[in-house]
Amino acid sequence: MLYVLLGEDDFSLRRSLEEIKGSIGDPAILAANTTVLEGQQVTLDQLRTVCEAAPFLAERRLVIIHGLLERFEAKSKSSRGKTGVQQNEYKSLGEYIGKIPESTILVLIDGKITGRNPLLRELSAKAKVTSFPLLRGTELRQWMQRRVGERGGSISPPALDLLARFVGGNLWIMANEIDKLVLFTSGRRIEEEDIRLVVSYAQEANVFAMVDAILEFKAGVAEQLLQQLLQRGAASAYLLVMLSRQVRMIVRVKELRNQGKSGTEIQNKLGLTSEFALRKTLERADRYSLARLKEVYHKLLEADLSIKTGKYDAELALNILIAELCQQHKLYST
Repeated sequence: MLYVLLGEDDFSLRRSLEEIKGSIGDPAILAANTTVLEGQQVTLDQLRTVCEAAPFLAERRLVIIHGLLERFEAKSKSSRGKTGVQQNEYKSLGEYIGKIPESTILVLIDGKITGRNPLLRELSAKAKVTSFPLLRGTELRQWMQRRVGERGGSISPPALDLLARFVGGNLWIMANEIDKLVLFTSGRRIEEEDIRLVVSYAQEANVFAMVDAILEFKAGVAEQLLQQLLQRGAASAYLLVMLSRQVRMIVRVKELRNQGKSGTEIQNKLGLTSEFALRKTLERADRYSLARLKEVYHKLLEADLSIKTGKYDAELALNILIAELCQQHKLYST
């Protein structure tokens, strides 16, 4: 039996893999009959050896290969010289995979793969192919609603929308945040204020807003946001780290965009798991000048040093930082 699991929704993909494992038999025996291979390096001989090995005290063995289809995705112009070699590889692999012994269950796991992938086209008629794209819009909200219900909770439509905006389509993070919210509300309906209090990205959203206020010389707004964050339990030293991180991220995005990197490449390089954080960072990279960003970043480093040397405590250092950066604007505008 051949399964192909594709897509960026790693949460749903992993659940599907667990269902396949559960259908095979005893987990303890299956563990002794499971082999995991890296698709970028596996050879036909290695694959044949593994697939044709007899199961140990069982009727089936499981072989999982990560990234085999990606190996045959269309590459850049610089790698076109490998086309002939790749063609022979995918044909020989595809031919063998279609004839694996009945005692072997083979699962190919990949991320986002194009319909032009030659190995996928070779195997599509022989395999059970399932795609797991990132959920968005209505589909994401339906998934969230089901997850809340499965955990014994309920959620208001505005809270559902707010949670979707903060977390996006990463279901690992979304599932964790929903579980926290259901425990926090303890039987009552989840509301918007619960999202702002409990969800990790809610605090990040307020930090983004404070970055905006500082970069735009809005001292009053920045000070108000700072006090709100402190009242909700955020530590001053943590806020300074978060502010520095956000500004550094925006600078990195500007640099990567100048190098011609796509949004997906930028997200991967910066390790941003939240669509909300990615979107906000991209927006700010377009909005603010590099000179202003660097000025704020250097002031943040100075504030950090003043705390570490004992010159100021963290809260005072943040208030002085906001005042200085907005006062500088007044000096520039005279």
